[in-house]
Amino acid sequence: MVCPSPPIPVTIGKNKVLVYELHLTNFDVVPLTLKRISIFAARENPDPLAILEGEKLSTATIRIGAPMMMSRGSGAASGNTRTLDPGGRNVIFLWIELPANKSAPANLRHQLVFSSTPAGTDKPSDATLEDFPVPVDQNPVPVLSPPFDGGIWLAGNGPANDSDHRRGIFAIDGQIYSPERFAIDWVKVGPNGDSHHDETSKNENWWGWREPVLAVADGEITEVVDEFPENTPRVLPPVTLDNIAGNHIVLQIAQSRFVTYAHLQKGSIKVRTGNHVHRGEMLALLGNSGNATAPHLHLQVTDHNSVLQSQGVPFVFAAFTYLGPGSDYPEKQVSEPWGNSIPPGDGVLKFEPVKK
Repeated sequence: MVCPSPPIPVTIGKNKVLVYELHLTNFDVVPLTLKRISIFAARENPDPLAILEGEKLSTATIRIGAPMMMSRGSGAASGNTRTLDPGGRNVIFLWIELPANKSAPANLRHQLVFSSTPAGTDKPSDATLEDFPVPVDQNPVPVLSPPFDGGIWLAGNGPANDSDHRRGIFAIDGQIYSPERFAIDWVKVGPNGDSHHDETSKNENWWGWREPVLAVADGEITEVVDEFPENTPRVLPPVTLDNIAGNHIVLQIAQSRFVTYAHLQKGSIKVRTGNHVHRGEMLALLGNSGNATAPHLHLQVTDHNSVLQSQGVPFVFAAFTYLGPGSDYPEKQVSEPWGNSIPPGDGVLKFEPVKK
């Protein structure tokens, strides 16, 4: 059992969440079935923070190499995800919620109960793996300014345990990475309550098209790519590891903290590698390049200067107004001021204009 990247506590509304994965590999000659996983805050605390079993455990798990699993990215698993075949690897996506006012534990410990049928018998038996420790990274998360000069935006595929970004796993140069762990696809919502007007086949009919994209913090530009044409909305070109981010910028805002702005409009990037920029400074225009089927901004924060060969880390925005789930907007919208929080996946929020 391996935890590739320890959790860093981050606030989402009224909760504090610990987000991480456990990779399980079966070195036995018989299948193993994971029946239950319990997560505890400390050795002396007998009450678990969370218990996953049955359907809840199945939906949190994927089987690496299953037919529907993409070779280089995310995808759904098929079959019984709780069964580990001999030589197989399963990944459990964990999302532990705590009250926002409660301190995160320094360490997590895990208890896993497996069932197997030993070779030469027909009687299944249980085995328990105890006390697998995972440290909790207590470093503060970066506080960002909005990447736009106000407006209403959908946090598409944003932080949620079942989003496509959350489930993305990339195998590159012999290592595995989850750079999109907290990534958000920002889609602007217009006065009609939708992401576009008139026919969707034209980029200019999407409200976010050519929206100025701003620096979310002071920092140094470490990568600029500006060579890919704009896509036709709803039409996805062939995607490779080289063009997946399209035209993009990487901005280093702190040690081991890099912000990626992806799918920018070709020719709109105003900065070059090595430039130092200030919070709120215009960097480029929102576009529709790379792995994109409509104009939007893919934004993520990672621990290394690479769009894909890095681990996704959490971040928060100093302030925004949460308007509710995208599925309810605008008919059932709310209006809740949130501070020092990351927005929930597929939530709608309003950023205030940048103060000049």
